Amino acid sequence: MATVFILLARGFEECEALVPADLLKRAGANVILVATEGGLAVPGAHGITVTADITIDEIRKEDMDCVILPGGLPGTTNLAKNPRVLDLIEYAASRGNYIAAICAAPSILGKMRLLDGRNAAVYPDFAPDLEFANITGKKVEHDDIFITAEGMGASFEFGFKLIEVMFGAQTATDIRAAVRHI
Repeated sequence: MATVFILLARGFEECEALVPADLLKRAGANVILVATEGGLAVPGAHGITVTADITIDEIRKEDMDCVILPGGLPGTTNLAKNPRVLDLIEYAASRGNYIAAICAAPSILGKMRLLDGRNAAVYPDFAPDLEFANITGKKVEHDDIFITAEGMGASFEFGFKLIEVMFGAQTATDIRAAVRHI
């Protein structure tokens, strides 16, 4: 079973975390919501507080198959200034684990120079932070271990792409069909 850490920082965009979490759980992933600061209750950008499963101090990095960075403000800023988050991203990159970011969050990967020379998607206001990436204009991009998406409106496509990459195209097709009938 694939283990996915979704990092929740104060001010995260709720849909960008919870839609992929839901879809990945349907695909069979072990999805763990991780509070990156303070306690388990993490307020989102729009006043919805989500209770995380664990804090970042409780992560077992060696269990990680994928780390997801939701966007939102000030969520992205709070992720970017947290050394434990940056360490986790570097660890994932060094091991070849999937690293996914949506909306403003690809800017973190851009500033870390992890997207240099890669196809990427990002919310347009944050494109300057991906100076050496190829921003394709697509809503979702997958390049090697990186899955990036443009914004909240792409939350479902982002989730389906994660399923496709981690569990295969047929599983993504099956989940897509299943959620259309709910």
